[in-house]
Amino acid sequence: MAGGSEKTTSGEYIAHHLQNLTFGNHPEHGWGLAHSAAEAKAMGFWAFHVDTLFWALLLGLTFFFLFRRVAKQANSGVPSRFQAFVETIVEFVDSSVRETFHGTSRLIAPLALTLFVWIFFMNFMDLIPVDWLPWVAGKAGVHHQKVVPTTDVNATMGMSLTVFVLIIIYSLRFKGLGGFLGELVMNPLNPRQLGMPKVVWPLVMAFNLLLELVSLLAKPVSLGLRLFGNLYAGELIFILIALIFTAGSGFVATGLSSVFGEHIPAWFWIVATAVIFATLWLNLKGKLETRKTLWLLLAEMLLVGGLAFLGGQLMHFGWAAFHLIIITLQAFIFMMLTIVYLSMASEHH
Repeated sequence: MAGGSEKTTSGEYIAHHLQNLTFGNHPEHGWGLAHSAAEAKAMGFWAFHVDTLFWALLLGLTFFFLFRRVAKQANSGVPSRFQAFVETIVEFVDSSVRETFHGTSRLIAPLALTLFVWIFFMNFMDLIPVDWLPWVAGKAGVHHQKVVPTTDVNATMGMSLTVFVLIIIYSLRFKGLGGFLGELVMNPLNPRQLGMPKVVWPLVMAFNLLLELVSLLAKPVSLGLRLFGNLYAGELIFILIALIFTAGSGFVATGLSSVFGEHIPAWFWIVATAVIFATLWLNLKGKLETRKTLWLLLAEMLLVGGLAFLGGQLMHFGWAAFHLIIITLQAFIFMMLTIVYLSMASEHH
């Protein structure tokens, strides 16, 4: 992975990669893009993280068109590998909804599928080497670029607040206003069922209201922060690994210097990553046998890994393999908790 220039310190390198491309109204310079973290902070609450919005929208549209294409081409014959893969995901999500959601709603299954795949796509961007997409953006004059939307707390909290709104809507729809408010003040301690004297009912109901409001508000907060925390920590580890490779310390080897100079250029990682993804895509399309695919991937990994061992890149692939489990699990957890919360909202207690 390519790092910054020789003059870039470790702190500046990390701060640069954690800085969003921010657009807003600066008190002194007016509307425009922030060129530093200080300028972004000065723009205040109403500033937009352009990179988060762009990548989230792009990945959402990618999900829509890929799944729409499979749905239009689906037939009763022998499905392609990609169609079989998509059908497996749909069946998995559908079975999860059937086992978890006990109400009746045609929205839940499509919502769960959208959340799972969309969040997985956004999380998957974390596996792309941290330097090369920002390098491409830098060549286009864009000096800040965070390509993983779920490492932005604004994105994860935005999704969780949307789920929170759905929880309120489902509660009102299935229970009515009276039933919803009744659950807030009569649970978990129901003074009527416990036979309490009516004089203490207001105190018990106020205590119940406090507990239920805390529980209700904790759902979107925990939902958003859990996803953000796991992905942000994963991205930070990738940045630290890249920093080790490119800072001339630790695993950086002199052998690479004789080929590329002190820093491995970003185009090397772009080409290497593109070749690996092209191999996987050919296998997914059925144009390359699985056995040949594995041998080709092994050869490509050895080529990249052989060079990267001198530059520490094996650490990146090792963490990426483990992180793939994390990003899938976090997408699944967000989806399942959303289903559980909406199921609870649709049930009478």
